[in-house]
Amino acid sequence: MNPAEPAPQSTRTHCPYCALQCAMHLDTGPQGRLSARPADFPTNRGGLCRKGWTSAEVLTVPDRLTRPLLRKDRTSEFTEVDWDTALDHVADRILALRAESGPDTVSVFGSGGLTNEKSYALGKFARLALGTSQIDYNGRFCMSSAAAGGMRAFGLDRGMPFPLTDIGSAEVVLLAGANPAETMPPMMGHLSAPALIVIDPRRTATAQVALDNGGLHLAPRPGTDLALALSLLHAVRARGWVDTDYVAERTSGFEQAWEHAAAWWPEHAELTTGVPATQIRAAADLLGRAARARSAYVLTGRGTEQHAKGTDTVSAWINLALALGLPGRPGSGYGCITGQGNGQGGREHGQKADQLPGYRRIDDPQARRHVAGVWGVHPDTLPGPGRSAFELLDALGTPDGPRAMLLFGSNPVVSAPDSERVRSRLCDLDLLVAADFVLSETAALADVVLPVAQWAEESGTMTNLEGRVLRRRRAVPPPEGVRTDLEVLSALAVRLGQPAERFPTDPDTVLAELGAASAGGAADYSGVTPERLASEEALHWPVRAGQQPTPRLFLDSFAHPDGRARFVAVAHRPPAEEPDGDHPLIATTGRLMGHYQSGAQTRRVPELHGAEPEVYVQVHPDTAARAGLGAGDLARVTSRRGRTTARVRLDPTARLDTVFLPFHYAGAQSANNLTHPALDPTSRMPEFKVSAVRLEPAPTTPGTP
Repeated sequence: MNPAEPAPQSTRTHCPYCALQCAMHLDTGPQGRLSARPADFPTNRGGLCRKGWTSAEVLTVPDRLTRPLLRKDRTSEFTEVDWDTALDHVADRILALRAESGPDTVSVFGSGGLTNEKSYALGKFARLALGTSQIDYNGRFCMSSAAAGGMRAFGLDRGMPFPLTDIGSAEVVLLAGANPAETMPPMMGHLSAPALIVIDPRRTATAQVALDNGGLHLAPRPGTDLALALSLLHAVRARGWVDTDYVAERTSGFEQAWEHAAAWWPEHAELTTGVPATQIRAAADLLGRAARARSAYVLTGRGTEQHAKGTDTVSAWINLALALGLPGRPGSGYGCITGQGNGQGGREHGQKADQLPGYRRIDDPQARRHVAGVWGVHPDTLPGPGRSAFELLDALGTPDGPRAMLLFGSNPVVSAPDSERVRSRLCDLDLLVAADFVLSETAALADVVLPVAQWAEESGTMTNLEGRVLRRRRAVPPPEGVRTDLEVLSALAVRLGQPAERFPTDPDTVLAELGAASAGGAADYSGVTPERLASEEALHWPVRAGQQPTPRLFLDSFAHPDGRARFVAVAHRPPAEEPDGDHPLIATTGRLMGHYQSGAQTRRVPELHGAEPEVYVQVHPDTAARAGLGAGDLARVTSRRGRTTARVRLDPTARLDTVFLPFHYAGAQSANNLTHPALDPTSRMPEFKVSAVRLEPAPTTPGTP
């Protein structure tokens, strides 16, 4: 080693991607470049997926922004400016718009990838510095249906109310709409022993693991998961697997739920779902025997949740778990597999339109008094609930909607449904401000782009899929000229008339305030301290001050006042749109192993981009042939909202009526050009997983979209 070079350093931290929050070491090499290697931790047990291995490369991508960008109008080019110029411009425009149209003319859009501290500060900034009710976040597109279903059934939403390590000793695990073999590969180490029942329209890598190891794959027609769950409950009762003592002692509402399941005997469900009745009964028996031994889990993912009836579908899976006596018992349970890195913590501390810190409702007078007291303001100054994510995006620039948006850590031009509609709304704004590290597809539309620090350049806490609060540690300082999100919010708040001390920039100071604001709430973080985080203690929330954490919820009672879980009576209904002669196929979307969310990070990593450089449409060979397409051809996929150009991949295991597209790509390759914005009435989740489409050869004329 050159004596002039600093000695190598290593920082133990956590991956920037999914909610496993795999532990890793970041090693500092020559010229200060970082490289990642796995560290031992309960979720990843010393493993990483390809995204984790290459995660440090994102920090030094060639188009990394290091100076604020500003333009006079949308037809002008960006110019680099100093921070004071950029922030003064933003504050002046906000003050002017607010004076003209009131506080709700300014909106905020956050992210399930922000740390707990930044999520908390963003919600506080919206309600105090802006005075707006118009705040929501991209987690509405991820966890909202599961959260709503969990609240209805249990009175509390912690996605996985037990440690992930518990599932490794189970006899059977049912995975509804989840594909961890591709989306969370290290999780599969926990699923190697149980027999798997995979519910998915596609023969995914996870479904293949199930079949290879004596499990089952049930492939329902997209949009019929609710009918399948009702039929499984029917089969469980008909075959004697209902735990009647548990149902009587720990639940309420079974008979009302059964009224809907009674009509879904397996042969009837087969006509709707396409799943053979014999498979439904086999799954009921496999799950029932394991439940009798108290050794079974039901886990849901986005595939079964991202529907306009996602909350009811989650409730149907929970009803199945309750009938089998799984939740609130050691060795068994129900949980949802959180997607985004802080999908759990991001929805607990104020980014949602209807929420205050600690998972408190913003329309609850007692919650408002508590949080207002921590913030040092009168409760009446806090705004009420605002619009949910898609409703907020769809209102932008309309007569009654916001005229400005501040966007942190999200790329809705790619990730939101009916993406061209969202692009149009963003372009109608008087002011769009994006805090990002690159010029993402959404940031490219902005008036001001603020370059912000990334995961390895700042510290903060995350809450993983099992409700464990953990520390991400800073490994390197951000590039010169780059600020943290906390610094951006503080500087803007001061310009908008707030006292500087109200918006601290030190993450530990914010964490302490978050603890006070969440104290006594459902998601109580008041006992989370830097010292406990440094000790690597397993801090599963609630972590109340002076008390032990709670790795396993509901062992004694559920969170409803009577201590009982609720069966919820739900009925199957069709998706928002059905195929017809012009759009005879169903398109469904999902993730790839090598990419993450909108792809703004992973598409910039050469190894990941090289492995999956373009969008594809996965289709059965017979379906492709009927459309005049073969392997490797370019296809045009068209819905009633837009079109996508994709490379054909043939899959003989695919359903004849279904095509699949990954959603990580932009522009003419965006799967969300197709998707339907119909919303779940409870969670406000869009209908991502079912779009009626037609498939045809792409035009060969150069430049034709």
